[in-house]
Amino acid sequence: MSITEMPQNWEPKILVFACNWCTYAGADLAGLSRLQYPPNIRILRVPCSGRVNPQFVIRAFQRGIDGVLVAGCHPGDCHYVSGNYFTRRRYLLMQRLLQYVGIDPERFQARWISGSEGPKFQQVVTQITEEIRAMGPNRKLRDAQ
Repeated sequence: MSITEMPQNWEPKILVFACNWCTYAGADLAGLSRLQYPPNIRILRVPCSGRVNPQFVIRAFQRGIDGVLVAGCHPGDCHYVSGNYFTRRRYLLMQRLLQYVGIDPERFQARWISGSEGPKFQQVVTQITEEIRAMGPNRKLRDAQ
């Protein structure tokens, strides 16, 4: 989609699946520290990033989400031992699947953000929002329904 076809006031909708133990705490720290990040971020707390089923990601895109971030503990620091290793493997598979169905795989990201990294949370969600804004709205799966 070209810039001229986009509504002038369009803002991307970003869904963040945040690990309860690390990333959600990092987002909370960003808020407590009054760090500004885009208001179009929606955070969904999950027990572990490894619990994010690929169907959740596909469903988010079908329902009009423009970008998805799955964020969890750093590898080796997972509270459930190996959950983030599952996330890392699923990330690679999900990017291939999204490309296969015609969605830009860059709309789906995975990051490792600990509970003490509030500024990193702010930086990551701001960067992803800017990248998605540059891509334009996601219409591929939403229009197919």
